[in-house]
Amino acid sequence: MTYTGAELGQILNQFKETQFVALATIDGTRPRVRPMTLIYLDRRFWMVTSASSGKVMQIRQNANVEFTYKFDENGEDRCIRVLGKAEIIEDNEAKAGIAKRIRFLEDYWSGPEDPDYTLLEVLPEELQYVTPSGTQQFQL
Repeated sequence: MTYTGAELGQILNQFKETQFVALATIDGTRPRVRPMTLIYLDRRFWMVTSASSGKVMQIRQNANVEFTYKFDENGEDRCIRVLGKAEIIEDNEAKAGIAKRIRFLEDYWSGPEDPDYTLLEVLPEELQYVTPSGTQQFQL
């Protein structure tokens, strides 16, 4: 079955600017999942973390990631799964732009110039929209 850009657009509209997601990385041969704040801005997926975190080391070894976003729509559980590659962003302008949108930034870092502040972008390759009535899959 094929889906239209409008259908995909409706699904992407479920994302707010920030939300909690579960991010999975690969640690050797084992998956590692943790809660993260996802920043969805201009149809791009961003996350921030510490340079010393296990997830950064795992992404440097294997950039394949998946995150899931669970939400309620009309009293029914829904889930969006996004599979892709995580990229560690070094661009200072991008890091500063995302930092302005993070309420908790100063709880962890002195600012976007802090060497421990790390910006990740997830470059999506596949999206799955899971509902009680089935799953729609999109190649991106």
